[in-house]
Amino acid sequence: MNWDRIEGKWKQRRGKAMHHWGKLMNDELAAIAGRYEDLVGKLQERYGLAKEEARGQVDKFRKTVEQLKRSNARLIGLQKRLHDKEKVARKPVKPATPSRKRAQVKSRR
Repeated sequence: MNWDRIEGKWKQRRGKAMHHWGKLMNDELAAIAGRYEDLVGKLQERYGLAKEEARGQVDKFRKTVEQLKRSNARLIGLQKRLHDKEKVARKPVKPATPSRKRAQVKSRR
């Protein structure tokens, strides 16, 4: 996943970024709007990091987001397969049909 995709879905990623970097406020992350260099600069300012360290943290965050996305996709796939298996296992029960003898006795009356 490249940074353009993270920037495009920044509103969804912002919560993860807030969790990842506790000193960054929601309004600051909203103003950053997913721009890579702005995020790096804000990390340098808030945490007193060197530019390369801040970039390293942003890259690590990107990889974490990728891993979470893949894990969620796997979980959704597993849930779907489990649901499909349960659906197959729950075969509908056919209602009991009256036996021929009962049907003949009723028709004679």
